[in-house]
Amino acid sequence: MPEKNLPRPPDSLRRVAPRLAELTSDVLFEDIWERQELSKRDRSLITCAALIALYRPEQLRFHVRLAIANGVRSEELAELITHLAFYAGWPSAVQAAQIADEVLNAAR
Repeated sequence: MPEKNLPRPPDSLRRVAPRLAELTSDVLFEDIWERQELSKRDRSLITCAALIALYRPEQLRFHVRLAIANGVRSEELAELITHLAFYAGWPSAVQAAQIADEVLNAAR
């Protein structure tokens, strides 16, 4: 069976918490993200929204890149961030916009 192009946990996670890295790969990315009930694009939007609301900038950086790879457009990310400013707070939205700008500029 050909290997899927799935996200991998960072090397630091594999060094410090190898079981958590294994669960991240095997359960989160090989099972949850592969379920057919939601598209990967939708899962990316949901995940970005949750990370913005929870103010998790380090994880958001990775997931914005993944969202773009999963077909989320920059205009959709901008709308998501703007919408969440009213629910998650202005600082969370501003931080998310800065991260999105960084990721989008690096992708160009």
